[in-house]
Amino acid sequence: MNSKITTLLFDLDGTLINTNELIVASFLDTLNYYYPDRYKREDVIPFNGPPLFETFHSIDPERAEEMVTHYRKHNLEHHDLLVTEFDGIYETLKMLKESGYKLAIVSTKISAVVMKGLQLTKLDEFFEVIIALDHVEKAKPDPEPVQKALALLGSSPEESIMIGDNYHDILSGQNAGTKTAGVAWSAKGREHLEQYNPDYILEKMSDLITILEG
Repeated sequence: MNSKITTLLFDLDGTLINTNELIVASFLDTLNYYYPDRYKREDVIPFNGPPLFETFHSIDPERAEEMVTHYRKHNLEHHDLLVTEFDGIYETLKMLKESGYKLAIVSTKISAVVMKGLQLTKLDEFFEVIIALDHVEKAKPDPEPVQKALALLGSSPEESIMIGDNYHDILSGQNAGTKTAGVAWSAKGREHLEQYNPDYILEKMSDLITILEG
């Protein structure tokens, strides 16, 4: 495989595990609690990705903390019911790990919820480094989470790819100097990601193998 790339950094939600329905349900439950009947499914799709506090602060600065707490309670209670793994993820990660690639998670979720998702889908065995929201001062799209993961892995940006389903994944990688890959199964759609000029668009996770064999 491509000797130039040694390190693969993955977003979690919407990239490796399908949390789309859980996220939509948690946003709708929270927003309908505070603003009955004001929000519909299509209104909350754009909220998928940025840190929760940022999203709720933009809606109601005074109650943002309270809304984050409500969201997280719903999210945890319904987590195992609604979260599934995308097709081909386990097999691809297993192959990458066995081929000697260094793998990390870089997420805007808090670490406890990241671990819950990884353990549920049995993907936790593949990751030696996890960078979550509670490990950084600044979340993606700031380069800090990517830089922190690379430092812990002992990797340089030039030998790394940041892979995600959202614009802030692409920008965080670009800001840190890595290559970037967007996933075509993003809830926001392929066109949304293409606007940010990732180096690659993956139609399926196993496309990574083809890219690395390059």
